[in-house]
Amino acid sequence: MQSAGSGWGNGLLGVIIFSGSLPATRVAVGGFSALFLTSARAIIAALIGAAVLGLLRQAWPERRDLASLTIVSIGVVVGFPLLTALALQHITSAHSIVFIGLLPLSTAIFAVLRGGERPQPLFWLFAILGSATVAGFALSNDGTASVTGDLLMVAAIVLCGLGYAEGAALSRRIGGWQVISWALLLALPLMLPVMIWSWPSTWSGVSLPAWIGLAYVSIFSMFVGFIFWYRGLAVGGIARVGQLQQLQPFFGLALAGFLLHEPVAWSMIAATALVVVCVFFARRYA
Repeated sequence: MQSAGSGWGNGLLGVIIFSGSLPATRVAVGGFSALFLTSARAIIAALIGAAVLGLLRQAWPERRDLASLTIVSIGVVVGFPLLTALALQHITSAHSIVFIGLLPLSTAIFAVLRGGERPQPLFWLFAILGSATVAGFALSNDGTASVTGDLLMVAAIVLCGLGYAEGAALSRRIGGWQVISWALLLALPLMLPVMIWSWPSTWSGVSLPAWIGLAYVSIFSMFVGFIFWYRGLAVGGIARVGQLQQLQPFFGLALAGFLLHEPVAWSMIAATALVVVCVFFARRYA
């Protein structure tokens, strides 16, 4: 029970931190290109991770862990940040946030494939129902839809689910913050030349909100959030705690509406509410 409570507590903190990711990215792409934003946030977070690893004198990862760390890098360090940054050039952050409702299903599928978990059949019923609700919303005409943006978000969700499940499974052996730190360092040789190549020709047009958005996604979305999220998944169960991600649209829509003044349609709220009901039952049968 203590482990389950710790898993849910850490997972919820991770979700709350991640809820600001898409609104912050939306603001940041107003001043930076998607490639520069993706590479810069990864490099800043990698420097933080390297400092913590050095201060705490952590041992180098074993050779058998390199494949898993590579998958984590592809999923959450490169894939999800880049694809969402590209998507947010076509859709609003409020619209993109609803796609987060697909993340628990994606994470649960990879929890079976990569983490060895076996949820009950009723879990899949409610997980699929929640995802179908999200898909139905995405296909509806809410005035902010874009085929390109929607497809980019779906691809981002698939890669993110893979990175979550792989990182959580590895966290059981080496720790959550160690996983994201090493994954960030592994991506550093790729991210550094990308950042140099996409370096802005001038900084005069970059607004203060764009800088704040870059700082948030670099420090919180790319590093701090994963400390709690990976621990929550590892301790409480990847498929089970992963369902908490369904709550992220509530937090994210609130941020998009109040901070960015983006329109939050009633259909977004209705879809999110139905998804959360599905999460409640999916959690029960995970």
